[in-house]
Amino acid sequence: MAEYFGFINDPTAWVALATLVVMEIVLGIDNLIFISILTNKLPPEKQQFARRLGIGAALVLRLGLLFTISIIVQLTEPVFTAFDIAFSWKDLILIAGGLFLVWKATKEIHHTVDVEDDKGNMVGNTVQLTVGSAIVQILVLDLVFSVDSIITAVGMTDHIAIMFIAVITAVTVMLVAAEPLSRFIAKNPTIVMLALSFLLMIGMTLIAEGFHFHVPKGYIYAAMGFSAAVEALNMFARRRKTRVKTTSLH
Repeated sequence: MAEYFGFINDPTAWVALATLVVMEIVLGIDNLIFISILTNKLPPEKQQFARRLGIGAALVLRLGLLFTISIIVQLTEPVFTAFDIAFSWKDLILIAGGLFLVWKATKEIHHTVDVEDDKGNMVGNTVQLTVGSAIVQILVLDLVFSVDSIITAVGMTDHIAIMFIAVITAVTVMLVAAEPLSRFIAKNPTIVMLALSFLLMIGMTLIAEGFHFHVPKGYIYAAMGFSAAVEALNMFARRRKTRVKTTSLH
């Protein structure tokens, strides 16, 4: 046991732990947005169960992958070459996950924009998604984000205990933030389109990463932050106008 917690007296290990916790939380945001949007399409009495099950599955997957670090590290080794690009299993997983995310986000954007197609509209009254279907889709993205998350952890530290602590902390934050985020999305339908555009961008980024076109994460999150800030201003402006109209009527 002492060999796993030998980092306690190492200041650099604590810095690595803090950095990794932040990175794992940031990487978990993508997954959390997807889970929140998807579970909001379920009947209200099943949403919390599906969210907790989805996040719990993410934790199990990530901890399970940590026990197979030697295999996970090998996922970065090339398995075949095409178009002068050496593809590894990690690349193929990222490409598959990115394609799934692009397909899912595009489909939901279509349902949201097309008011006549109410069958899959996540802000409409008709609910078509089943708990089983939601869980399967969440598990697919959990796997993609989990592999990316664990490979990031392996690249940052050699201490297995630090990896476990960071992953558990990040998933705990996801569990705490899931309910407020889902309620916020449900109460502000315009946020849905913004969140779907985030997922579309993240999907394209995963595909690019799979083809070895590295996109700095800072650019992605800066764009997301700027877009969120603009939407926050729009929401504030709409509420001000509503409040003024209400006051003038009285």
